[in-house]
Amino acid sequence: MEDVPLDLLYPILDHLDRRDLVNAALVSSTFNRVATPLLYGAISSRISEKKVLLHPCTTLLQRPELSQYVRKVTETGAVQLFRRVNPQIIKDITVALRLCTNLVSAKYIDDTDTPTLNFSPILQVLITLPLKELVIHTHHDVGENAWALLNKIKGIRRLSVWSLNSGPPRVLQGWADELSSTLTHLELGRCAGVPPTILISVFLKLPLLRELTLKGVPSAAIPAIMGCLPNLTALDTEYLGSGNYRVPSTPLPALEQLIVRSGSVDVFGPDRLWTWTRSLLPHVGSLKSFALNSFSVHGRMAIPWPFVVFLATKQGQSLAELFVGAAMLNLDFLSQLCCKCPALKTVHCTVASPDVESIARAIGNGNSLRTLSLHVMWIENDVARPLAPDICDNLSEDLDGPARSPPYLNHPPPASETRNVNFTVEEARLMMLRTGSKLRAVRLGDFAYTVSMNLPLVGDTIE
Repeated sequence: MEDVPLDLLYPILDHLDRRDLVNAALVSSTFNRVATPLLYGAISSRISEKKVLLHPCTTLLQRPELSQYVRKVTETGAVQLFRRVNPQIIKDITVALRLCTNLVSAKYIDDTDTPTLNFSPILQVLITLPLKELVIHTHHDVGENAWALLNKIKGIRRLSVWSLNSGPPRVLQGWADELSSTLTHLELGRCAGVPPTILISVFLKLPLLRELTLKGVPSAAIPAIMGCLPNLTALDTEYLGSGNYRVPSTPLPALEQLIVRSGSVDVFGPDRLWTWTRSLLPHVGSLKSFALNSFSVHGRMAIPWPFVVFLATKQGQSLAELFVGAAMLNLDFLSQLCCKCPALKTVHCTVASPDVESIARAIGNGNSLRTLSLHVMWIENDVARPLAPDICDNLSEDLDGPARSPPYLNHPPPASETRNVNFTVEEARLMMLRTGSKLRAVRLGDFAYTVSMNLPLVGDTIE
């Protein structure tokens, strides 16, 4: 192994977890030279089972030469709880942090009531380092003095700001000017109450943004915000169903990934959710991944036929991932997506089915499908309309024409009509190893199976 080139050992050992990296560092001097930078590339503190603080600053102060390897660091407000045990802990942390002159990513997490006191000495060091990524997640605001320092930091490419409770929402007023030429990834976790005009004035200064996560922004303002971001490819936002804002005159960017988070859409009407979602995707063949994280107080939300038509006709050639979780997708609709979306590789949704065979037929044309995860409501045969063998041909006119609903209901059956069905390893084998299939992981309810290209099918029942 001493003859293995270092440039090959790095990507190999990089797959190991921390415990195995420690063992690898003890194998030989060659392994040690590779494992040590990986071990100290990302450091963080933790509290042991015996309630003892284990902080990497102790090691870095004893062996300062290791600090050259530190690229990422995570600090927490929990260290304040140990000041009585070690009054020097804050000073040790800041001294060790100053040694990490190659630091590019810093994360600060604080669930205490004193984030201002905790964060201030750490921030004093961070502003002197060449940071490219910064995450600040706290329960309470870090204070005006901290924000005055933060607003002077330049060169940040990835930024996440999330203070849950006290203090005003921080939406980068003043800081956006400094980040205009570098920021490409942004998460703002608390925007509720901020006028859309202020948000738009901020995003007009951030034209390089490619990925954006927003919480608390009125749904009607999202298109206007997108219109300020010509390079945006990924959006994670909430559907709040409130607010009233004009449609932007500038073209919307072509999203490749869209995540919509929604509460009980029954308050606003489910049709508004799907109409609004379609309005965010005006470009044909751009969307690669769509996710809906939702719940509904009046039973399961059903994905309507017009939205399935939209995905199949407008995004069918590009769509590779569909994550709709608890939302109900009719088996016929699932069949249409498998037919019309040749790039579809991953599907997570809820279905109602009388048996495994009906599910197998629904995905029969999904030749690119690799991962299938379904919450299944097993129903009696006479509850569900049987699937037609040529379902794709029968409904192709609907997909190419008006988005009218099929003549049968798209609602989940009552819970009283559901039953238990075992998904066996043999059924999984037939589903996954059929001719032309690329399916390698399938979960139906509590039963999950995986298959390897060179290994026999292995089954596992999930309790």
